[in-house]
Amino acid sequence: MALWPSLLSKTSSVLLFGFVALNCFVGDRFGSHAQGVTPLLPLDEVQILQNISDKLNISNWATIDRTSCGLAEWWNQTIDDKTQSIVQCNCTFENGSVCHVTNITVNSFNLNGVLPEELGDLPQLIQIDLSRNYISGTIPPRLAQLPKLKILSLIVNRLNGTIPPEIGNITTLEELVLEDNLLGGSLPPDLGNLTSLRILALSANNFTGTIPDTFGNLKSLNEFKIDGSELSGKIPDFIGNWTNITTLDLQGTSMEGPIPSNISQLTSLESLRISDLSGSSSTLPNLQAMKNLKNLIMRNCFITGSIPDYIAKTSSLEILDLSINRLTGNISIFKNLESVTVLLSNNLLTGEVPTWALNNRKQVDLSYNNFSNLTRSASVGCQKQQKLLTDEWCFKKGLPCKQNPEHRSLFINCGGGLVSFKDDTYVEDSTAGGPASFFFLEGEWGYSSTGFYLDSTITSPFLAKNDFKLSVEDVYKTARLAPQSLKYYALCLAKGKYKVQLHFAEIMYSNDQTYTSLGRRIFDISIQGITLRKNFNIAEKAGGVGIGITEVFDNIIVKGSTLEIHLYWAGKGTTFVPDRGVHGPLISAIAVTPYFKKGGLSVGAVIGIVAASCVLAALFLLLLRTKGYLGGKDLEDRGRTEGTELRGLDLQTGYFTLRQIKHATNNFDPANRIGEGGFGPVYKGVLSDGPVIAVKQLSSKSRQGNREFVNEIGMISALQHPHLVKLPKEDLVYLLDWANVLHERSNLLELVDPRLGSRYSKEEAMKMLKLALLCTNHSPSLRPPMSSIVRMLEGNIPVEAPIINHGSMDQEARFKAFQLLSQDSQTQVSTSSQSSEVQRSRSRDGPWIDSSYSPQSQDETKDLYPISID
Repeated sequence: MALWPSLLSKTSSVLLFGFVALNCFVGDRFGSHAQGVTPLLPLDEVQILQNISDKLNISNWATIDRTSCGLAEWWNQTIDDKTQSIVQCNCTFENGSVCHVTNITVNSFNLNGVLPEELGDLPQLIQIDLSRNYISGTIPPRLAQLPKLKILSLIVNRLNGTIPPEIGNITTLEELVLEDNLLGGSLPPDLGNLTSLRILALSANNFTGTIPDTFGNLKSLNEFKIDGSELSGKIPDFIGNWTNITTLDLQGTSMEGPIPSNISQLTSLESLRISDLSGSSSTLPNLQAMKNLKNLIMRNCFITGSIPDYIAKTSSLEILDLSINRLTGNISIFKNLESVTVLLSNNLLTGEVPTWALNNRKQVDLSYNNFSNLTRSASVGCQKQQKLLTDEWCFKKGLPCKQNPEHRSLFINCGGGLVSFKDDTYVEDSTAGGPASFFFLEGEWGYSSTGFYLDSTITSPFLAKNDFKLSVEDVYKTARLAPQSLKYYALCLAKGKYKVQLHFAEIMYSNDQTYTSLGRRIFDISIQGITLRKNFNIAEKAGGVGIGITEVFDNIIVKGSTLEIHLYWAGKGTTFVPDRGVHGPLISAIAVTPYFKKGGLSVGAVIGIVAASCVLAALFLLLLRTKGYLGGKDLEDRGRTEGTELRGLDLQTGYFTLRQIKHATNNFDPANRIGEGGFGPVYKGVLSDGPVIAVKQLSSKSRQGNREFVNEIGMISALQHPHLVKLPKEDLVYLLDWANVLHERSNLLELVDPRLGSRYSKEEAMKMLKLALLCTNHSPSLRPPMSSIVRMLEGNIPVEAPIINHGSMDQEARFKAFQLLSQDSQTQVSTSSQSSEVQRSRSRDGPWIDSSYSPQSQDETKDLYPISID
C-alpha cells in the first residue's frame, strides 16, 4: 500500500509528458491554435474535396474528413521531384479552430478525370497545380470565384475549349500556365486585366486570331510563351511595355514581321525566341541594352543586313541562332564567340571563316553561306567534326560528286544498325549526332543535324529508342531525330527519276492513357527543296504510336548528282511531353530507288536499240508509201494539182503538215468544232508556237471540189480590209489594238468609215466608240454591267473611255507596230478617194470565220488563222 502513491505519481508524470508531446505534435501539424482545440475543416469543404477527388479519380487520397488537414500521410505523397501529391491547409482561422485548403498539387499521377468546377468553391485556395496528367474537359468559369488564387498550372493535359473570359477577373493571379493542351479559339481580351501576372505560358495549343491589345497592360510579366499556335497578325508594338520580361517565346506561330523596334526597351530579357515569321524583311533590331541575354534565337525571320558588332560583346550570350535569314557581311571580327553555340547557316555571309569558329569549344554551324576559304585543309574532316562550316565539298549546295554518278538504290536504317527489311539490306546509321553535325560516306550518303533542345535534361537526344516497349520491329525499333533540322543526302546519283520511301514510327510517346501519350510531333517534309508534307504528324497519320508507316514520293527528279531529303521543325507541336527535348523531326528509315529494273540493260544499250528501231520503222513506212499503200501517190498528185492552182492565184499562203494540224486540233476533237461550211466542218486549233487557227476539214460528202475551194481562198485573199485575214504570217495587229492606239492619240474618230464624210454625229460616234472600249476592256472585272450600258446609251450617265494600260513587253511591241500602221493608214486615207469601194489601207491579220459558222461560237473563233485540210 505504501508503494501505490509513488507508482501513481510516476504514472501521472508519464501521462503528463505524453500529453505535452502529443500537444506539440498536433500543434506542429495544425499550426497555432487555442490550447486543447483540434482545428477542423468545415463540413462543406470536406464535401468539396471529396467531389474533386471523385471527378479527378485521385486514388491516393484516403477518406476525407474534418481532421484530414492534420493527417498529411492520408493524401500527401512524393515519389520524385516531378511526381508528387500535396494538399496544404491554413489552420489559423477562428483562433486556430478552423482549417481551409490553400494548395492542391497533384503532378504526374496521370489523373484521367475532368477538371472539376468545385475547385472554385474553396475560398482560401492560392495554388492549383495539376500538371502532367490526363485531365480532359474545359476550364470551368467558376474558378473566377477564387479571391486569392495566385497560381493556376494545368500544363500537359488534354483540356479543350477556350479560355473562359471570367479568368480575367482573378486579379490576384500571378501564374497562368496552360502549355501543351488542346485549347483553341481566340485569346480573351479580359486576360489584360491580370495586372499582377508574372507568367503567361500558352504554348502548344490551337489558339487563333491575334494577340489582344489589352495584353499591353500586363506590365508585370516575366515570361510570355505562345510557341506553336496559329496566332496571326503582326507582332504587336505593345510588347515594348513588358519591361520586366525575361523570357519571350514566339516560335512557330503564323505571325508576321517585322520585329518591332521597341523590343530594344526589354532590357531585362534573358531568352528571346522568335522563328518562322511571314511578312516583310527587316534588319536585326537593336538589342544592345540587353546585357543579360543568354539565348538569342531569330530563325527564319527575313532578317537582312549585317550582324551588329555588339553581339560579340554580349558576355552573357550562350546560344546565337540567326539561321535561315538573309544576313550579309563578314563575321571574322567576332572574336568573343568561342564559348557560344553559333548557328548561322543558310545566310549570305561572306569573307573568310573566322578562327574563332575553328577553335570553338561548342557547336558552330556556318553552312550554306558564301565564305571564301572553305578548303579541306582548314578542317580535320566533316565526318569527325561537330562544326558545319569548313569543308567546301561538304557544304557546297548540291554536294558535287567526285566520281562517276550512277543509277543505284540506297537503303538507310536511320538511328540504328544493319538490318534486313522487305528483302533489302538497310545500312547502319548510328553516329551520335549533335546540334551542328555532319556525317557522310563519300560517294554514298550523308546527313546533317542542326538545332538544340532548350531547357532539356536529356543526355542523348539525337537517337530515339523504344523506351515505352511499343510493339515495333525491324527499322522501326530506332530512329534519328533532331531539334530543328535534319537532312539526308543520297550522293553521286545519275540524273533521272527516283522513288523515295520514308519510313516513320512514333516511338517516343506511350500508347496508354497517361500524359506521356499526349505528345504531338509536327514537322515539314521537303525533297529537292520542295515542301511535300506540311505539318506532318506521324502518330496522326499512322493512327497511333508504335505503328510503322511509309510515305511514298514518286518521280523525284535528280538534276545534279545529289538527292536531298529535309525534315524541318517549324515550332509546331508539343515541347514538354514527356520531357523537353523530343519535339523535333524524327525518321526511322529511308529507301531511294531509280526507275529501272535491277540488272537491266545499260542506258547506252537502250538508246541504241530505240534508235535502230526508229530507223527501221521509218524505212518500212517509206517503202509502203512509195508502193502506194499509204496513199502517197494520190496525195502527191493531188497536192501537185492544188499547189499549181494556188500558185496560179499568186497567193501568199502558208503550208502545214498533217501532223501539225492534228496536234493543233487535238486530232479534230469534236469539242473543238466551231462551225460547218460548204466544204465541211471548221475546227479551232492552237499551233505549237501559240497562234490560234481555224481549220476547215474537207468532207467526202461535200458537193464542191478542189477548184471551188481554191476559188474561195482566192476570193478571201483578194479582199482588202482590216477586219479580214490575209493568209495540404505577217505582224499580228488587231482591231482592238488599233482602237486603243487611236484613243491614246485622241484620234478615235479615224475608226469611222471615211465614206460617211461628215454625214454623221461626231458626238454620238464618240459615245459609241468609247462605250465599245469600255466593253472590251482587257480585264473583265472592269467592264460595265448591262444596266450601266443602257444608262450610258440613254444619256443618263457620261461615257468615260478607259485609261490604256500597255501591260507586258509583247503588248508594247504590238502598240508600236500599230502606231506605224496607223501612220500609214492616215497617209493613205488622206490621198485616196472617199468614193472608192475598196479601201487602199494596208490589211493585217484579223478574225476570219467560215460563212456558215455556228453563232454561239463567236467568242471561240476570235483571232483565228484559216487553214483547210482534206
